[in-house]
Amino acid sequence: METSHHEGAEAHGQGQALPEGWWGADVFWQLSHEEGVTRTLSAEAIARIERCHAYLLGRASGGDTLYGINTGFGDLATTRVDDLVGLQRNLLVSHACGVGEPLSGEVVKAMLLLKVKALSQGHSGVAVTTVQRLLDHWNAGVLPVVPSQGSLGASGDLAPLAHLVLPLIGEGEVVMPDGRQMASADALRELGWPALELGPKEGLALINGTQMMLGTGMVALERVTRLADWADALGAWSLEAWNGLKAAMHPSIHRIRNQAGAMIAAHNVASWLEGSERAAQPRIYVQDPYSFRCMPQVHGASRDVVEGVRAVFEAEMNAVTDNPLVFPDEDLIVSGGNFHGQPLALAMDRLALAIHEWASISERRVFKLLSGQRGLPAFLASNPGLNSGYMIPQYTAASLVSYSKQLCTPASADNADSSNGQEDHVSMGANGALQMWRVLEHAEQVLGIEAMCAAQASDLRGDDHAMAPALQELQIAFRQHVPFLERDAVMAPLMASAAAWIREGAPGEKADLRDAQS
Repeated sequence: METSHHEGAEAHGQGQALPEGWWGADVFWQLSHEEGVTRTLSAEAIARIERCHAYLLGRASGGDTLYGINTGFGDLATTRVDDLVGLQRNLLVSHACGVGEPLSGEVVKAMLLLKVKALSQGHSGVAVTTVQRLLDHWNAGVLPVVPSQGSLGASGDLAPLAHLVLPLIGEGEVVMPDGRQMASADALRELGWPALELGPKEGLALINGTQMMLGTGMVALERVTRLADWADALGAWSLEAWNGLKAAMHPSIHRIRNQAGAMIAAHNVASWLEGSERAAQPRIYVQDPYSFRCMPQVHGASRDVVEGVRAVFEAEMNAVTDNPLVFPDEDLIVSGGNFHGQPLALAMDRLALAIHEWASISERRVFKLLSGQRGLPAFLASNPGLNSGYMIPQYTAASLVSYSKQLCTPASADNADSSNGQEDHVSMGANGALQMWRVLEHAEQVLGIEAMCAAQASDLRGDDHAMAPALQELQIAFRQHVPFLERDAVMAPLMASAAAWIREGAPGEKADLRDAQS
């Protein structure tokens, strides 16, 4: 087998080794965001990979029939194949059948790192040079073009992963760090990286796995974690602007419900409201609508789902999900189903619903802020009638929430029969991941609209009573991106700015809660 002459950073002793052991989500996110650091395979990882690879080559040289190593794939598993190198190349090119919009560079980079993590555990039988080349792409920011659609989420993410690894053999396309999209063969020549010749099982190890689902999920999960905090902050902001009651956040209420997420959400909302003179004013009414009064219960339930999903994602990130699996210490090569995406598929569906509920209750708070009640003008317009104010952004929020309801139909409830019946139950987890991603984008926009309305309502109240200090900081920060609406204006760019403001950072990065929480 011809191997690459390109030496990775580890060969030169450059860079920092990827962490060994269990990766939590925080480790993954830190690796994903670090700049100016070249990462290498650890000495321990190299030893595991080499040991497994040597064992596999020894077994492949014998007379045993080994699935995907000297046989065809799927329903062709009973067909013996002698051209072991050609078999792996043909696998990659024949399975590169993706369609649709390409996955984002952020997701593709996540897929590369997750594939390196899985292959480094020493149960896949690949060569060190193959794993190193994936890491080279990740380090250099040379990102394969990966169409988003085409995976059934069962034998792993076959089509997306085939596109991910085509550049290793000089096929497919990549996006260079400077934004140029070009043929992989041209990129390899420019970089001085020879194309790899894959040995026994390597192609199969590269395209079996759940890294498209998981990569999408891990990138989304970081944004979702911020979104949970935004839901609480915006809920407090809207509650104060609405002249609502903070009594529903009292910890005694939530202590006797026993729901952890609700306790956190109630504490967060109360912390944002700390020091608010507006919220402390006496009221003639004793209860608020559910969208305000039940924020802890709704927001908290979504928080609980996110924690459960995070556990599933972290377990998968530290797993080996290709097939067959190689156990040198047990003298064993065995076929199984670790590539099946069911754990992720169910998690994606749950996560989509959790995200949707934050958007759903947010849109209801927007509706109330525009209702012309509690001392606020209709549609938060300075001169209602001449101006429509925020009337139509609420339409947009309602449309996005409705669309998300459709996207929350569980993808995992579907099934398809493939490979002539050999693969007769599939997870549809990749479709679930794409649906969840779209729901997340909708939610960020809906919460951005709520920020616009909460800020407008707060300004319209003027100096009647002082805002909570932390909310005042949010107000000031937001006004650097979206101005007060004195008269009707083109709303679309303002809404885009509001969504970007939500997407690009956590509320605690824009307003200091330490005083409120002390």
